[in-house]
Formats: sequence, structure tokens, C-alpha cells
Amino acid sequence: MKVLKFGGTSLANPERFLQAAQLIEQAHLAEQAAAVLSAPAKITNHLVALSEKAPLNQSTDQHISEALEIFYNIINGLYEKNNKFDLVGTRKIIDQEFAQIQELLAQMQQTGQCPDAVKATIDSRGEKLSIVMMKAWFEACGYQVTLINPVEKLLAYGSYLESSVDIEISTQRIQAETIPAKNVVLMPGFTAGNEQGELVLLGRNGSDYSAACLAACLQASVCEIWTDVDGVYTCDPRLVPDARLLSSLTYHEAMELSYFGAKVIHPRTIGPLVQTNIPCLIKNTGNPTAAGTVINANVVSEQLQVKGITNLDNLSMFNVSGPGMQGMVGMAARVFSTMSKANVSVILITQSSSEYSISFCVPTKLTEVALTALNQEFAQELASQQLEPVEVIKDLSIISVVGDGMRQSKGIAARFFTALAQSNISIVAIAQGSSERSISAVVAQNKAIEAVKATHQALFNNKKVVDIFLVGVGGVGGELIEQIKNQKQYLAGKDIEIRVCALANSNKMLLNENGLDLSHWQQDLDNATQPSDFDVLLSFIKLHHVVNPVFVDCTSADSVASLYARALKEGFHVVTPNKKANTRELAYYQLLRDNARRNQRKFLYDTNVGAGLPVIENLQNLLAAGDELERFNGILSGSLSFIFGKLEEGMTLSQVTALAREKGFTEPDPRDDLSGQDVARKLLILARESGLNLELSDVEVEGVLPAGFAEGKSVEEFMAMLPQLDAEFSARVENAKAAGKVLRYVGQIEQGKCKVSIVEVDSDDPLYKVKNGENALAFYTRYYQPIPLLLRGYGAGNAVTAAGIFADILRTLQSNGGING
Repeated sequence: MKVLKFGGTSLANPERFLQAAQLIEQAHLAEQAAAVLSAPAKITNHLVALSEKAPLNQSTDQHISEALEIFYNIINGLYEKNNKFDLVGTRKIIDQEFAQIQELLAQMQQTGQCPDAVKATIDSRGEKLSIVMMKAWFEACGYQVTLINPVEKLLAYGSYLESSVDIEISTQRIQAETIPAKNVVLMPGFTAGNEQGELVLLGRNGSDYSAACLAACLQASVCEIWTDVDGVYTCDPRLVPDARLLSSLTYHEAMELSYFGAKVIHPRTIGPLVQTNIPCLIKNTGNPTAAGTVINANVVSEQLQVKGITNLDNLSMFNVSGPGMQGMVGMAARVFSTMSKANVSVILITQSSSEYSISFCVPTKLTEVALTALNQEFAQELASQQLEPVEVIKDLSIISVVGDGMRQSKGIAARFFTALAQSNISIVAIAQGSSERSISAVVAQNKAIEAVKATHQALFNNKKVVDIFLVGVGGVGGELIEQIKNQKQYLAGKDIEIRVCALANSNKMLLNENGLDLSHWQQDLDNATQPSDFDVLLSFIKLHHVVNPVFVDCTSADSVASLYARALKEGFHVVTPNKKANTRELAYYQLLRDNARRNQRKFLYDTNVGAGLPVIENLQNLLAAGDELERFNGILSGSLSFIFGKLEEGMTLSQVTALAREKGFTEPDPRDDLSGQDVARKLLILARESGLNLELSDVEVEGVLPAGFAEGKSVEEFMAMLPQLDAEFSARVENAKAAGKVLRYVGQIEQGKCKVSIVEVDSDDPLYKVKNGENALAFYTRYYQPIPLLLRGYGAGNAVTAAGIFADILRTLQSNGGING
């Protein structure tokens, strides 16, 4: 005999109902089948609403009409497939059952009460009617049917709404009845009978448990649970699309997973099967040829140390603590005895090694019941301050990692907790079973999905995913997008996926939690209707529980730089070439670093100074190794490097400025480069990195242009006036050349002071040959002296800057926390 159980989604409409019937028939023809049925989808919700609303004298008409419509739709569909189906008789039974329900509702409306016994009989009518419909179908197909009445055959102990089956007595009752081998066996799920023969429920979603109990009583060959997924996954595939389907689980693994929230199987299902060593097979009604997941005692290893990750939501944690706890024999017993008497289920327990406190989790719906019971039990200790007031933390979830292989494997807990830490998820409590089969962490419920995603990625998935939120899609931003597109295949080979989830300019933005299609991003952004709004971005990452969001700012806007502190606080990494944030007031500069450290996020800005050159990273590594910066000389502007190189070759200032502007080496207004302010910002960043607490106003700046030159003029007017300076600059170039030197625009740090100016350098200086757009940075340190550490390369251009940003984005995949590390 094989037992098959079908859930509500497998019976939701005529097509699915018929598919379930076909599967039962196939099993019956192979070795005889007993089927346990749930109520069709949505029916139980309607019935529960009836028993809740009637005592409050609220209208129940809509629930009744919608429930009847579901049943009528199913039986009409069955009749269309087989006109031998007893449509009239089946509809009559349905109508009679609902007439009885309405009588009970009328009584509840009069009394304002719904006794548990009455609620049980109403809530379980869906299962009863599923059996009525299935029996009529098989009889129409020429089969004889044996009905097992669970109220008569399954003896259960407990309350009307939550009981447990006595397998030994129930087995005797069922086996006392002769079931003809040719008969199809049917039994409604969810229900049993108490010692008085009254109907009791086996808990919400208890039909899985019913099937397991029937399988044990019949000594079935297998118990098949038919549902709407292919089997048991490593975690909920609706949360993590790349969750793995498990081919097998041990009984103990399945019990742990179901206890801690795995939705595919009811927590109590495994118990009856373990006692009789009956395998359980999880199958998909919508995909019956799929292998499914087998649960038994003899599992072939899949080389998986961890089998699953679950989240159990809607919990509250109680903390009972105080000096009276220490050394007081029986305190723990009193706490949990009190919970038992109050009929409160305790889900997880932790205790401090000092015996100062005991913490445990209960379902949120039982919070007030539990708190009242504890306050009454410990009223004397609370009054004498031997105990502190009971602390309650609500809106929690338990994230559990489960697997028999954890017992022989090292480092699972470390990887679990590291994944949570890197996702900026605080842990409220930790518990591990003595079997070492599971380890659990209590976290805030609004972080539960992120926790599952991060843990699954750490334990099951070699692929690393970065979700980018890009602001600024001009030259550098546009080039970055192209590089991401071009590198997609290469990174995939290294198990890295870069998803651009948002693109924004100053007016509009595009959003997609699964990553935007970048093949025509410019057109899509032009047609976007969503205004640019940072608050929308924040809501987006919270709504979709993005684990590794990276805010990339490719603008030069101070307004965007002002968002960094908040972005870091809200869970973004920040990557930017924008120098405005790091050159604002020292208080903001420090706030960025504090927020990055506190929230385990990265603030990466290597492109602030040297475009694609790893300037900041190398300087930080030197300082971390104990080196000290004694002085610095550097050419920090690619545009000014180009201009001064061409001056050396004989071009005039106006000619080379026009050429640099034409090639896109300067800002649209070349005065932004020639003023020296951009170089001053870069120099200030280096000074601050080296430990100097300076403001931008502390940097001495000698611009290329005389003070006030062309002030208030348009760009074109400025360019027309620029030849006025040609003669003076040509003379300076010739004077330097006569002395064997060249002119360079240099930033200098020495004796705690910063200066930006035109400097004559000779052939012994490392900056002598630097031109044509190159940057060169000479760090004179305790370790690098007298020959400096020299970093040299192109410091201008969209491609090298975008490449530097891309490198910083990839660095967010390294261990999180702190600035650049």
C-alpha cells in the first residue's frame, strides 16, 4: 500500500483535481493507493474567517459564496470530463454541509462565542468535501472506494484545535478493518477523534501529518507528499532563485528543517514515519516526472555539509534575568513550566554561562500570554528586584542552517556568521543543538530574507553577485556601463555577476531588482518616468532585500556626495571618483569613515586622485605597514600634464588649452582645470589619508591663470582672451629650459603643509619626464628614501577612470568592513 497526500494547491481547480486523481489511480494500479486530501486552496481560509467573524456578528456571506463557487467550479469541471460523475448528488452534499455551517454561524451570532469544538468542525469541512468529490469521481470511473473516517480510526490527544495521534491504538483500529485490495482508499486530512469520539484538528496544515499517521498505521511502502514544488530545496526558491533541489534528506535533517520554518513539509510529519522506517517522498503535482526529494534513514551523501537554510518568522524573544538567577536551583524549570502551563510553545532557548539570564523565543501571537504568565509566576522576585523586568524583543526571525554533515565539518558556523556580518545583520541570539546538526541565529525579521540570501550564497554558491546603483551616466558613467557589458562573460567564468539594478541621471532613473538590460540603456533612460530620488533607491533595496548593494557616483556633484553618509548607514557600499565628499569639512570626512566601519560597508575612492592608478590603496597599505609619509611631490592632473608637456614642446598656452579642450582632456570650462582647485582637492585627500587634519582652505593654491583673469566671462570669451598670456608663459618655459629644467604643475606635501603651484624641475626629478596626460606621484617615506615610491600612468580619460571604478566595485566582494578593506 502506498499513501499519497495532496495539498490544497493540487486540488485548487478541476484541472489540478483531475491530475491528482490520475496520480492516485496510477499508484493504485501499481500497488493499491490510499489518498489523504487537504481542502482545495483558499477554502480553509474562508472557513476560518467564518468561525472568526460570526461571533463578532460580522457578515460572512462573501466567504460562503466564494467557497461555494470554488466547489461548484470543481464538480462542474469533473462532470464535463465524465458525465457519469454524480453532479447532482455531490452538489447536494456540498449544499447540505454549508447549510449545517450556516446553522452553526447563526448560533455563534446569537451567543457571540465560537467554542473550539464548533470551530474544529467548521474549519475542517474543506477536507471532508474534497473526499466527497474524489469518491464520486472514482465511482464514476468504475472503482470501488473505501473511506477511512479519521474521527473513528485516528485516536488523538490534545485540544480540539491541536492534537497528536496515538499511532499504536490507531494502527489497531485501522488494521481491524478489512480493506479489499481492489478498493481505492480515501481519508480526509487535518482531523482525528478524541477519546470521546469528537472531531479534533491536528493543527493548521496538518494534512501532511495525517498522511504520515495513516502510512504508519497501514505500514505503507512509502508516504508521498504531493505539493506545488519539485521537492525540498536548500532554501525557499522564491527568495533565492538559484536554490538547489535536494535529492535526499535524513529524517533528522527533515525534522530540523521543518521545525525551523521549511514550508514544504509539516513539522510533525516525520515523527510517525521514523518509528516505522517508512520513506517520505516529496513530489510536484505540476511536474510528476521530476524525481522529487526522498526522506529516509539511509541517505546517499550528496557531498553537502549543509542541506538547508530556513527562516522562521513572527517570533518574540523573552529575556528573564537578574541577580536572583545565579545559583538559584530550579529557575529554568520554573520558567519553562510556566510556559507549558500557559500552553505557550518555546521554539529556541539560550542561557548565559554566568547563569544571569535565560532567553527564549515564542510565536509573536503568544507574546502577551507568555508575558502575563511570567509576571504572575515571578511576581515576588520582580517585586524584590531579584529579577529585572522581563525584557521582550518583538519582530524577530530565526535563521537556521541544517545538515547532518555539519558534525564532521569545520568552519560552517564561521561562514554562517561571517555572511550575516558582511550583510550588516545584527545577531540577537545564537543556539546550537547538541547533535551539531543545526545552528540558529535570531535576527530582526526585516533582515530575515537578506540573511537567508547571504547565508545561501556563502554556503552553497560560489558565484558572487554585486548589485550596482549607478548615478551619473555621462562620459565616465557611460564608459563604466560599457566595461561591465564587455566583461560579463569573463567575470562569469570567475563566478562573479555584476548586475546594474539602477541607472540615474539628474532627472530620471531606471530600476530593476534582477538587473537592467544594458543593450539599449540610453534609450530606456530617456523614456523613463521615475524621477531620480535617493529615498526610492533606499526603499528599493529594502523591498527586494538586496544583500550587496553598491552606490556608484560618477558625477562631480556636491549634492550627490552629500548622500554618502546616509548611503553607508543604510547598507550601501559607496564607490566614487567624485572628490567632493573627501574634501568637505573634516567632520563629514570622518562621519563617512565612522559609518562605513559601524555598518561593515566599504567606502572606495581610489579614482579620486589617480584615475585608474591604485594611489589610495598603495598609500593606505604603506601606512598600515607602519610607514610614514615625510613628503610628497606629484603631478595630479592629466589635463595639466598634457598642457605643460605641450608647452615644453613649443606650443603656446592658448593653443594647447584649445587642443586639450578639443580632445576632451579638460572640463567643459578649462578654467576649472587651470584654476588648480581640482589638484588642490586631490592633494588634500592624500594629506588627509596620511593623517593630516587639514581643510581645503589650508591648501595653498597658485593657479595657472593670474588672479581674476577673465572673471565673469563666458568660456568662449575666456578662450579669446587667453592669448594675452602666451608671451609670459613662453618666456617662463624658455627660462626653465635655459636652466636645464621644465615646468610642471605640482602638488606638494611637506612639513604638514600643502601647496599646489607651477614648479621648475630638473632632470634628476622623477616628475621631469612626465607629460602627455600622465600622472606621477612620488611618495617619500621612511621606507622609500631617498628614492621615492613612484606611481606613474595616465591620469585622464573616461576609460582609465571607469576601469579604476570597476576595480573598486570588485573590491566590495572582499571581506567587508571599514575604509577600503
